[in-house]
Amino acid sequence: MMTTFLHASLLAAQVLLALAMGCAVYRMLRGPRAQDRILALDTLYVNAMLMLLTFGMRTGTTVYFDAALIIGMLGFAATAALAKFLMRGEVIE
Repeated sequence: MMTTFLHASLLAAQVLLALAMGCAVYRMLRGPRAQDRILALDTLYVNAMLMLLTFGMRTGTTVYFDAALIIGMLGFAATAALAKFLMRGEVIE
């Protein structure tokens, strides 16, 4: 009984994360400013990371957790570099 509830909850979380990713892609494509697009990209990588974590919980393999960790580290670095580029016009000083 409890495993059925867990699988149903994970499936519902994946559906809602996919919906959130779709909204982030829409904002990234239609954002009026570059700041909106960067924020949408930040939201997209966080949602992708959470999607991988829910896949890992459903399948029981640890490969998804490693991939989510890599996405989190690279996404943070990309967001910081893009924000610095928008503020100063260059990434490397």
